[in-house]
Amino acid sequence: MPNSLEIDSVIKSYSELKILTDIYLKCETGDIIGMLGRNGSGKSTLLKIIFGSITSLNKSIRVNGKVYDRPFKTTGLIGYLPQHPFLLPHLSIYETVKLYLDADQVNPFLTDPVIGYLQKSKINSLSGGEQRYLEIKLILHTPNKFILLDEPFNGVAPVVVEKLKIMITEQSKTKGIILTDHDYNNVMDVATRYCLVRDGTVKPIGRSEDLVKWNYLTENSLR
Repeated sequence: MPNSLEIDSVIKSYSELKILTDIYLKCETGDIIGMLGRNGSGKSTLLKIIFGSITSLNKSIRVNGKVYDRPFKTTGLIGYLPQHPFLLPHLSIYETVKLYLDADQVNPFLTDPVIGYLQKSKINSLSGGEQRYLEIKLILHTPNKFILLDEPFNGVAPVVVEKLKIMITEQSKTKGIILTDHDYNNVMDVATRYCLVRDGTVKPIGRSEDLVKWNYLTENSLR
């Protein structure tokens, strides 16, 4: 049976500014939901509310029908990739991987042409792209039912972006994934469903032309 994550009735304001007004979103095992939207539309805020790291005036976060107020406190439920670096800078890649994964997963995880040869290197010696790749791969390989990825392709070389797309697709066989990124082409390439955060709500997107209808893109920008 696929796992199901439902987000409902989310309301979030900052001072007098209402960011999210009435959200409904459903993600199941096998889904890769591409969440698009302009800066300040509330994409990152929504991901943090789903994860449980920030509060909101109202929300209902349900996994397989059970309500969770702060999902991140329950092991194996939701993994979250923030936009900012989060790994401990003084640890090596090998030590970091051991913190996140079971012992039998460590060596297979490090059989990787992008980071494998760097496994003795400290996190603070990695390039921004190398660290981002490691962070994404770690989050994707955690034993969570759902994964939230905020700007996973930002600052990553194009050839590595293609590796990440393959990895995301592979992991979606056992997980539900919601991701957001400003490069809508990469989002459209990897996602199986799409939505647009606009005017405080989530609007389903059936095809790229819908992004023109909602003034996210112009017709000339469609490839």
